[in-house]
Amino acid sequence: MHPLFDYLGSRTDATIKTLDELVRIQTHVPPGDNYEKAMDYAASRFEHLGFDVEKIFMPRELFEKKNPRLTHLKGDRVNVSATRDVGAKKTLLINTHLDVVPASANWSTPPFECTVKDGRIFGRGVADSKGGPAALFTVLSALEELDIQPEYNLNIALTTDEEMGPYSGLCYLADLGKLKADHFLSMDGDSDDITIASNGNIDWQVDVYGRSYHSGSSFMGVNAIENSIPVMNELMALKAKVEKRRSKVPASMAITEKTGLKTLMPVLNITVMNAGVKQNIVPDRCTMKGDRRFIPEENFDDARLEFDSAMKNIKNKYPYINFNYSCDEIYAPMLTNMDHPWVKEVQKVAGEVSGREVRLAGAQGSLDVAYAVKVTGLPACCFGIGRRMESNAHGDNENIRIEDLEMYTKFLGKLIAG
Repeated sequence: MHPLFDYLGSRTDATIKTLDELVRIQTHVPPGDNYEKAMDYAASRFEHLGFDVEKIFMPRELFEKKNPRLTHLKGDRVNVSATRDVGAKKTLLINTHLDVVPASANWSTPPFECTVKDGRIFGRGVADSKGGPAALFTVLSALEELDIQPEYNLNIALTTDEEMGPYSGLCYLADLGKLKADHFLSMDGDSDDITIASNGNIDWQVDVYGRSYHSGSSFMGVNAIENSIPVMNELMALKAKVEKRRSKVPASMAITEKTGLKTLMPVLNITVMNAGVKQNIVPDRCTMKGDRRFIPEENFDDARLEFDSAMKNIKNKYPYINFNYSCDEIYAPMLTNMDHPWVKEVQKVAGEVSGREVRLAGAQGSLDVAYAVKVTGLPACCFGIGRRMESNAHGDNENIRIEDLEMYTKFLGKLIAG
């Protein structure tokens, strides 16, 4: 065994300690008001390891312009870019986000500290996505202590607001030209597969209007909820049409095993309904919201035209219904060529350290990585620590296996050191 692997195998407790320190910094969004504390921690670690470090603030005006629905969020939007030139021929970009989703009151362990039990580590963000940076700091320290030169120049971007979107810190760094590299590894993902593709994401909203009146004489008003039913029916017809399609990109192993679905599929969802203020008042407005996930073979313009067509059908069939709608792209789809040498390298290393075949797959969800890929043109692979069906990312009692944290540390070590 390589001396690096021996060393990394002895550093698990130190990696868990680093992970605990990251988890204790409560970077949940909303509101995302502890970002600078987390980035200061990361910057200090990188500087100690000899990296050139920039702490990059997204201007508030730009953040609100790009994310008009997020103007209520508090705090500075802070990111870190850390680079180290070792004179290598190629540069590796490594990224993940340090923001996490909020934690409910239903956890059986304290969410904002690491609890180790039954071979697992519990804590908000251990899988999504603070475990990766914890492992990375261990690997970089090991290379320094063992005097092992990385095979690549390193460009590391730790970013924020991935959990909110659509314009995250990673998007901002892409637009600033801070993601210059030859290859791209995102640590935001799970270890079931190597994600080389993802669905695009569109957020839509329909506001149906009525006229408020006393419910005892409801016939004198216009019930916005009742008028929303034809709108919903039209959307359900579009849903049936959309969800018959299939991508050529393989679905994740976990989804295939659980559902039998072998490739990515597009979906259309109605996820929010808001209407009414009291039982005895006819509602004058009903707001429906949802999303449309579109496969790499589709594009936003066609999906938008399809949605527009559905809305026109409603106007033609039900001219008495008064409504407005919006349809906005959040993230584009992503697709890296499965035969790209970088993809093969990541797959080879992941298989060697995990002792199993690690498949290439697409994500049903959407990633800010897709924006960075669109801007930079880099070949990208997403490979992380959690397991899709058991880590419970975004849920109560989020966790990772200790053995998976150890595996991932070796994965990063072998990938970076060659």
